[in-house]
Amino acid sequence: MLVPIDFEFTNKVRELVSTITPLDIFDIIIVAAILYRMYQMIQDTRAITLVKGLMVIAILTIICGWLNLHVMSWLLQKSSDWLLIALPILFQPELRRALEHLGQGQFLRQSASLLDQKEADSVVDEIVKTAKKLSQTKTGALMVLEREMKLNDISVTGIHIDGIISSEFLLNVFIVNTPLHDGAAIIRGNRLISAACVLPLTENHELSTELGTRHRAAIGLSEQCDALIVVVSEETGTISVAENGRMVRHLDEQTLAAKIRPAFTQKDDDNLFGNVFAKWRGKK
Repeated sequence: MLVPIDFEFTNKVRELVSTITPLDIFDIIIVAAILYRMYQMIQDTRAITLVKGLMVIAILTIICGWLNLHVMSWLLQKSSDWLLIALPILFQPELRRALEHLGQGQFLRQSASLLDQKEADSVVDEIVKTAKKLSQTKTGALMVLEREMKLNDISVTGIHIDGIISSEFLLNVFIVNTPLHDGAAIIRGNRLISAACVLPLTENHELSTELGTRHRAAIGLSEQCDALIVVVSEETGTISVAENGRMVRHLDEQTLAAKIRPAFTQKDDDNLFGNVFAKWRGKK
């Protein structure tokens, strides 16, 4: 049995396609790049759960309108109005991060702190080796691995160093009862740029009482930027990593290496539009 062809629909599609200009395609690509970058910034963060909640409210609003549930539709509409006011507060860390990336010219561009595979593996090995030795001696330490967002405002609170990363160098930084021991070391690419830096403490009161000042400082900074913060506990020697306001504890050498490697390398498909943009700029 042959299905009749809807020529009217086909003609409408052709008419619609014929109205698309190269400028429209360029416009769509820009919007797609921005949306993709925004998704990258909020994935694996607490903001993604808020986005899912907003999507549920939007779907419920559509369903209630379709079923003519007037009271529910009114209630959801009022809730949506209040949410529009609350969004800047709920997404304050993410909005701040996006604006800082935009101001630093890094919204679509690949981070300049990333290394090639060989250099990245070398730096990761040195950091893992350092964390292991500090853990064995129960020497407290904070190592901040800078990613796309620059931490110049944090680095100026400490002592400027700018030295090539090595395990021996980092171990000397965290020798107990020395000026550089207290505070955090800021690592950018394969260089230690500053030590004895002061980090903001988290205001999350739901954290375990087992977490000391180092851990709370690591979580506090991770809530405000995209850095990875490696923490070695002075009491237990436990190695932890803070990211996006959350902390993963009791890491061994393999899991620590896997956790921090993305701070120095990037998959080809992780920043597709940024790579295309960077290549286009390079040809100019």
